[in-house]
Amino acid sequence: MATVSIRNVRKRFGSTEVLHGVSVEIEDGEFVILVGPSGCGKSTLLRMIAGLENISGGEIAIGDRVVNNVAPKERDIAMVFQNYALYPHMTVKDNMAFALSLAKAPKKIIEEKVSRAAQILGLTQYLNRYPRQLSGGQRQRVAMGRAIVRDPQVFLFDEPLSNLDAKLRVQMRAEIKELHQRLTTTTIYVTHDQIEAMTMADKIVVMNGGHVEQVGAPLDLYDRPANLFVAGFIGSPAMNFVKGRLSDGRFQAEEGTALPLPSNGRPSDGKPMIYGIRPEHFVLNPEGLPAKVHVIEPTGSETQVMAEFAGTPIIAAFRERVAAKPGETIRIAPDPALVHLFDAGTGARISA
Repeated sequence: MATVSIRNVRKRFGSTEVLHGVSVEIEDGEFVILVGPSGCGKSTLLRMIAGLENISGGEIAIGDRVVNNVAPKERDIAMVFQNYALYPHMTVKDNMAFALSLAKAPKKIIEEKVSRAAQILGLTQYLNRYPRQLSGGQRQRVAMGRAIVRDPQVFLFDEPLSNLDAKLRVQMRAEIKELHQRLTTTTIYVTHDQIEAMTMADKIVVMNGGHVEQVGAPLDLYDRPANLFVAGFIGSPAMNFVKGRLSDGRFQAEEGTALPLPSNGRPSDGKPMIYGIRPEHFVLNPEGLPAKVHVIEPTGSETQVMAEFAGTPIIAAFRERVAAKPGETIRIAPDPALVHLFDAGTGARISA
């Protein structure tokens, strides 16, 4: 196991810079997830840690060693890819043992490590099968087993669950997290799925356009997003935003509706603001504000309502059933204690 230090790292493809001075400190044994939309640079950064992409500036250290010019095979890392990357002509056992065999490890050591990994991942009964005889989830376990047998300092996961169906993704999320808890190996995991990030990570790195927007524990990012981008990216459905300004100690939406504010940290009146409230932080209230219903989506555990509220399209999520039809008006109220305020110019959160 080892720490990973990413210090002012830059990446250029020709004259185009795609990573702009990224710095992240990853502690020994941490499970860190790089998350962000497509094209934000998260996979590029992971490949630079692995040595599969050259570093244009800055440095990456694994443990006490700067690895900018170290070959991938000498970095003591193991990578699990989105597409499994298994050899179709090899059995599960041979796939898992391949790297050790290539390194000419003693046969007894190979047998012991493959057996241990197979036992951890529930693959013992499949060791003599070929990848084509396995399900998607089983193939991903084989790819993970191939990484485990190398006993690396750092595990790297590049969107490993993207090819799985929804139910299997939920199962594999739990399995990967449990695996990390058992092995306690430093793990860096890339995904565009913020639900994966929230449920699996010790620490999340939110990236956007080659920059790091915020680093923190999952619930810290959910409760205290640094800016509009993080607030809109973390949480599903996404946070609702209403444009307006402060007037007489209240938030005045652009179309005139006055919305309740948190009791602390109010900036001066007249300043353009953006009012943020998560869908689950609305409540049905006969004395609340009117919301014209557009679509109702019952999911069983909750009911999501797409509506127009304070002149803005919003999504509200309620645990109770909603007795309304499209075109009708319901009355809802945001919880003032859970409101976020953002500077309209910079996007920075100024109150929560």
